[in-house]
Amino acid sequence: MGTEKLLSMSNKGIIQSNKSSFSTLYRLVDMLLITAVLFTLLIILDKKIDSEVMVLLFVNIVSYNLCAEALDLYRSWRTASTTLMIKSVTIGWMISTFVTSTFAYLFPGLVHLDNFIVISWLIISVVALTSWRIVFRQILFHHRRQGHNSRKAIVIGATASGYSLSNQIIDNERLGIIFSGIYDDRTIDRIPHEFSNQIAGNIEDAINKAKNGEIDYVYIALPMSAEKRISHILHLCSDTTASVYLIPNFFMYNLINARWQNVGSIQTLSVYDTPFQGGSELLKRLEDVVLSILILTLIAIPMLIISAAVKFTSPGPVIFKQNRYGLDGKKITIYKFRSMTSMDNGDVVKQATKNDARITPLGAFLRKTSLDELPQFINVMHGNMSIVGPRPHAVAHNEQYRKLVEGYMLRHKVRPGITGLAQVNGLRGETETINKMVKRVEYDLEYIHRWTVWLDIKIILKTVFNGFRNKNAY
Repeated sequence: MGTEKLLSMSNKGIIQSNKSSFSTLYRLVDMLLITAVLFTLLIILDKKIDSEVMVLLFVNIVSYNLCAEALDLYRSWRTASTTLMIKSVTIGWMISTFVTSTFAYLFPGLVHLDNFIVISWLIISVVALTSWRIVFRQILFHHRRQGHNSRKAIVIGATASGYSLSNQIIDNERLGIIFSGIYDDRTIDRIPHEFSNQIAGNIEDAINKAKNGEIDYVYIALPMSAEKRISHILHLCSDTTASVYLIPNFFMYNLINARWQNVGSIQTLSVYDTPFQGGSELLKRLEDVVLSILILTLIAIPMLIISAAVKFTSPGPVIFKQNRYGLDGKKITIYKFRSMTSMDNGDVVKQATKNDARITPLGAFLRKTSLDELPQFINVMHGNMSIVGPRPHAVAHNEQYRKLVEGYMLRHKVRPGITGLAQVNGLRGETETINKMVKRVEYDLEYIHRWTVWLDIKIILKTVFNGFRNKNAY
């Protein structure tokens, strides 16, 4: 726990967890296992290890590491469940397996390995990657339960965040931390009842214990408004050898993918940020391109049929182009099959309503089944949209709702999507009340905060099975 920051232990999980002190070991063992499994299979089957093998191995290891970074696989897993860890490893390996298989298929001249070898390698590797983690994790848990490498901790401040932290320490023996009480200067009658049974003394008592070497970790859980008090306690703690951690009350804010960042020697906390940086951005883009190619291949003929139907059933262009806000609030042009007799794209855009006279008979069917959105896969290929993300609204609607809904523009910290978390939860189509738009924005921000590849897959599957039967789409 010595290298872990307190914020990674928050039960709300709002701030990005720091990297585990074992992260280098995990990376090294993963690469060695993947390599060892492939080489062992080749040796057993009397196949040579040549440049083709090394190319395929390189593609697999690079793609797996990118997935691992995007899934935060090399963070500390002390407080997370084994099931979640296995799930993350499996998802990362499935994606890297898809990339490796696609590479082998697209470049047959570079790879001539038997399918049996490749399939066996990929299956055995995922078993090895999960198994060694489970074994190593159990060894660590057993070691800590025996009292080895344990540390004593106290909390200064009888607050909700301090109480939550103390319960986390008490309930998780595997952390290897012995909780030694909450310390607060207030009298018992001024301390909330639920905290009173854990009060072990005042702050002076806590400092004395730390000075005497009885305490290893001091967690300060005072409210941010008590800046002077916190500063004074930090000054007193500087005369001890205890590790000191702050629990900032950042949870008063709606943090969007918050993470620590260094600007030179100054550490800052991003409050509103995008989850798509570095490996995550590359993985998200790879997901969009691969899936868009597959989907466009499948829907090419239906799109041609719809294009002809739109052209011959009503006058006007086949494709309706509309300006909307994209990533970082920049204007983009999105494509849809025309479903109306008018094409609003100015300062005032009226939302489609039930029995709207502007909607053509074919357009009503297209909108009800979401088939009018199919051309947006071309937007995805262009890079100004994603398959999954907050739905883009007309510029006129953006300007209207950004004044009415707090946090509305934070939706644009990611690329807009063809479908999204709000849409699969029934918030598609007309937003005739402000409450509906507020709820839609809440889902959009939740998506940004919770994003994983697995979440995207679940949203896509829900859209496929439920998206064509939406009573709110007019």
